[in-house]
Amino acid sequence: MAWKEEINSDGAHGESSLDSGHARLHELGYKQELKRDLSVLSNFAFSFSIISVLTGITTLYNTGLRYGGPLAMTYGWFVAGGFTMMVGLSMAEICSSYPTSGGLYYWSARLSGAKWAPFASWMTGWFNIVGQPLKTFSCQWAVTTSVDFSLAQLIQVIILLSTGGNNGGGYLASKYVVILFHGGILLIHAIINSFSIRWLSFFGQLAAAWNVLGVFVLMILIPCVATEKASAKFVFTHFNTENDSGIHSKVYIFVLGLLMSQYTLTGYDASAHMTEETKNADINGPKGIISAIGISIIAGWGYLLGITFAVTNIPYLLSSDNDAGGYAIAEVFYLGFKSRYGSGVGGIICLGVVAVAIFFCGMSSVTSNSRMAYAFSRDGAMPFSSFWHKVNHQDVPRNAVWLSAFISFCMALTSLGSLVAFQAMVSIATIGLYIAYALPIFFRITLARKSFIPGPFNLGRYGILVGWVAVLWVAIITVLFSLPVAYPISRDTLNYTPVAVGGLLLLTVSSWFLSARHWFRGPITNINT
Repeated sequence: MAWKEEINSDGAHGESSLDSGHARLHELGYKQELKRDLSVLSNFAFSFSIISVLTGITTLYNTGLRYGGPLAMTYGWFVAGGFTMMVGLSMAEICSSYPTSGGLYYWSARLSGAKWAPFASWMTGWFNIVGQPLKTFSCQWAVTTSVDFSLAQLIQVIILLSTGGNNGGGYLASKYVVILFHGGILLIHAIINSFSIRWLSFFGQLAAAWNVLGVFVLMILIPCVATEKASAKFVFTHFNTENDSGIHSKVYIFVLGLLMSQYTLTGYDASAHMTEETKNADINGPKGIISAIGISIIAGWGYLLGITFAVTNIPYLLSSDNDAGGYAIAEVFYLGFKSRYGSGVGGIICLGVVAVAIFFCGMSSVTSNSRMAYAFSRDGAMPFSSFWHKVNHQDVPRNAVWLSAFISFCMALTSLGSLVAFQAMVSIATIGLYIAYALPIFFRITLARKSFIPGPFNLGRYGILVGWVAVLWVAIITVLFSLPVAYPISRDTLNYTPVAVGGLLLLTVSSWFLSARHWFRGPITNINT
């Protein structure tokens, strides 16, 4: 791993003429249309806020408890984290060479060669942009849907506990009310993302601080408040094989338990999508990716340990008959304060801390979505591209912002018909987004193995090795997370991940052969327009 000294180039935008990121963007053939005002801290904050360990762990803690429990979560976190870092390092190396808002799809175009560039960028771009909205839904739109819908569900649980709980006549909002919550959250996120980049930078740094402080407070407070605590032996060695899924193989159970960790550790491509607004992006973009992953691994493990030390009865936490209706972490928080103080209000306040973190996660995800949509439409890859590519007087792609929020809301509507269908889209968030991560890395270590010119940040002689580890890991989790999660297999227990990802693949490939191959030529430079 190495950092090369970057020689500044002259440009045409005043102060940014001395900026290495602006100079490199100019070399790649693009105008500086977005305001370049983000520091390395702000760039890191967007990715760190989207990863948001408070969001991922809280919303999927039930999955971790059910499949393997403490042991699978405690050690599985580092398994997923270690391989995620390999993916992140490979992405950071490419980002340093190509610091554009297009990110993954632009990288694929440049690394796959002139013959394959249009097809490679088309496939990568659509897997990326559909995926990200789902973590708030993932791929990009799927990421956004998932996150904001998770916040709506947490609000549902907070209201339930605040009005007496599941066993005290508390109010459980219907699925229609939850959808209204989701729509309201997306509306607020769209409004915030219509502000100037300086305001977004402020909110991004606030989000990062909130996540760090939230993790630190909760990992200490919850086990200290709980009157019954788990032993260290339980936290580090107990493997839960009791589930209602008909799965008894320990290896199989451990693999399913990895989903919580791997779902959490996504979204760090936001640092790449924000590079056209980041100072010295060819250096600071890679720093944002690597630091966001590294700090999330450490903070997430601390949060996992702190919460798990307050877990003593796994079946009860997973039961829909508890006060939180089966929402495990909410029950841990609520029960901890209620057992010590006779009231669960403190636990509800702690859930509020998590809710704010999820809100910031969704906000940053919409930011990332909109930049991807902006760049993709700049190259004519989306319907009505000229409209989505427009920026307002504050150099913000406002049309792309509202498009991202609208599509994320539409994705959430599937939950009204079937939660199984919605969960399939969450699977797209993890698998679809990682496929988009892996494609440019694969092209870099194969087609561009000898022609790739690294930027200031590079992995040196280890670049090919790290790249292969990253690609193989993505291939492995794509298969593992497509396996059935319950037996016997029925309409309600079927893992729809391969169906959802396969459907996206079919739509993307068919649209290419039927239409896009006749007019889409990949990234289009605009330096002379």
